[in-house]
Amino acid sequence: MPAQSDLSPRELEIAQSYATGSTYQEIAGTLCIAPSTVRTHLATIYRKMEVSSKLELMTRLKGDSPQPRSQSELNSVISELALSLEEAISREKALSEVLRIISASQGNMGLVMPSILNHTLELCEAEFGILFEYRQNRRFCASFTKGIPEPFQRWLDESGEFSASAQTGLGRMDAQREVVNIIDVKSEYIYRTDDPLRYATADLGGARSFVAIPMLAADRLVGAFTIYRQTVRPFTADTTRLAQMFADQSVIALENARLMSAVPEVKR
Repeated sequence: MPAQSDLSPRELEIAQSYATGSTYQEIAGTLCIAPSTVRTHLATIYRKMEVSSKLELMTRLKGDSPQPRSQSELNSVISELALSLEEAISREKALSEVLRIISASQGNMGLVMPSILNHTLELCEAEFGILFEYRQNRRFCASFTKGIPEPFQRWLDESGEFSASAQTGLGRMDAQREVVNIIDVKSEYIYRTDDPLRYATADLGGARSFVAIPMLAADRLVGAFTIYRQTVRPFTADTTRLAQMFADQSVIALENARLMSAVPEVKR
C-alpha cells in the first residue's frame, strides 16, 4: 500500500505544501525552484500515492487507504498530469522568452509588446489583445494591439486618446484598480446604450468575453492589459492569473522604455 514513506523528503515537503493550499508558484518560491519543477514532482507524487486530486492527496497524507482504481483510470490520470506538465513548460518558456526580449530591447516597445501579446493570446486562448496606456481621468490610448479585427482597429486609430465611461470594463478597472472579468459584453446594460467604446468592442471587434487587468507601477496606474474572446467563453481564474503575469512584464517594459527615453534629456 502506498504511503508517505514512499516519497523522498523533497516530495513529501511539496506534497504537504500543495495539499494544504500552497500554489505551484508559492512552493517554487519557497524552495527556489521553477514552477514546472514543482509540477514534475507532483506528477511523481500522484503516481506514487495513487491519487488524482488535491483532496485525495490530503486524505492519503493523513494515512487513509486509497480507493481501488482501474488501469484505464490510472492511464487517464497520467495523461492529464502529462498535459498539465506540457502546459506548465510552455508557460515557463514563454515567460523566459519575454524576459529575454525585454532585457535585449533597450526600451524598444515595438519589439517587446508584440511578443508579450502573442504569447498571452496563445496561452490564454484569446482572439485578440490590446495594451491601453492610461492618460488620467479614465482616458486611455490603445498603444499596442494584436489580432484585432480591422474595423475595431480603425475605430481606435481614429479615436486616439478617448474617455472610457464609468460603466465600461476600462472605467470599472480604473475605479477599482482590480481585474475586471466580463462574461459577455453584450449581456450588460451598457451594451443597450449608445456607449461608443462598448459598441466598438462588441460590434466592431466582435468581442464577447473580456478581461481587463490593471497595469500598476507601485500605486500608479500606467495602463490596462486586455484580452478578448469572440465567443462567450469566460476566462477562468487560472487564465486570468496567467494574463496578469504578462501584464506585469508589460509594466516592466513600459517603465524601462520611459527610463531609456529620459536618458538623452538628462544628458542634454
